[in-house]
Amino acid sequence: MTKPMNKIDLPAAPTAQVGKLIEELCPQGVEIKGIGEICQINRGRVMSKDYLRDNAGVYPVYSSQTVDDGVFGRINTYDYDGEYLTWTTDGANAGSIFYRNGKFSITNVCGLLKVKVDDVNTKFLLYILATVSKKYVSAGMGNPKIMSNVMEKIQIPIPPLTIQKEIVKILDNFTQLEAELEAELEAELEARKKQYEHYREALLSFGDDVEFRALGEVCKFLRGSAITKKKTSVGEIPVVANAPGPICFHGESNRTGETIVVSRSGAYCGLVSFWNQPIFITDAFSIYLETTLLKPKFIYYFLKKNQKTIHSMKKGFGVPHVRVKDFETYSIPIPPLSKQKEIVAILDKFDALVNDISTGLPAEIAARKKQYEYYRNQLLTFKPLEAQDAN
Repeated sequence: MTKPMNKIDLPAAPTAQVGKLIEELCPQGVEIKGIGEICQINRGRVMSKDYLRDNAGVYPVYSSQTVDDGVFGRINTYDYDGEYLTWTTDGANAGSIFYRNGKFSITNVCGLLKVKVDDVNTKFLLYILATVSKKYVSAGMGNPKIMSNVMEKIQIPIPPLTIQKEIVKILDNFTQLEAELEAELEAELEARKKQYEHYREALLSFGDDVEFRALGEVCKFLRGSAITKKKTSVGEIPVVANAPGPICFHGESNRTGETIVVSRSGAYCGLVSFWNQPIFITDAFSIYLETTLLKPKFIYYFLKKNQKTIHSMKKGFGVPHVRVKDFETYSIPIPPLSKQKEIVAILDKFDALVNDISTGLPAEIAARKKQYEYYRNQLLTFKPLEAQDAN
């Protein structure tokens, strides 16, 4: 049994807390100001990988990427020291906003915001700018951009500082709880995977007391039928090829029942999968038993245990591929059928457990993010002062 997913416990009625402050401090609405009015705006400088190598140090250099918090490298000097926001100006991640506090530098595809007024909290600016910045990204000429002249014109509401700080406290807390939950769920998944692999290794390791035969002696191999996505008909039958799951769906099948499939080419060549339903195999081949001494699911689990070894059987430099003749000589154990059934039953339970967590993890994280976005949008929506005055 998996342990139940944790829920993020928000502060009691967070929107009500902020709503009460709004009624007390700005019942008529809040001012709307442009980023250029409240921030000093700068761009970074060109830094090559050679420059990073020649000036290696401890201070981070932020660039256009979003992985690793946007760190491009580390050098022995810094251009900025303090509390800032950076944003990605160019590329697929244009409009991504980051909070920085400390010593750092940025490259030419990074913009910098330094709050220059006393009535704006930098963290508040982070949260509210992150909700709107993507709307101002231009995708012209195939390269998304949000340059300084666009950033400075973005209009945002500026509630009293007390309200800003309360919102930052709530959203900081929510962000921390969300990160802790995600880390806990991923740790649970990793623990289950390791447990599964341990038992699989133990259950599928055999000594000299068990007979081994080459796969080609007890199995036959059938190549798939070439088909493109355009040539498929409307249907719900998975098309299985050189990927972890279906590449598309079709109205016809060319395999039914228990089928072991091996992807033939590409990045996933040698990937072993098991199907017990109608499927259409294309750039792959299937393995069928020609003996009653073995169970298909047992052979699948044994091959899956040795997935890394199988993947290393690939040939070719451009598009790697695996060959049937290499599988024909692959040695497999033949324990008693009762032992095979016992092993399959145990591993089926572990497999279901891991898959349950693997499926539930992204769904749970997505639900938490949706919950976070809902409260964030509620907290960062204000009535403009002008709208009240117009009445």
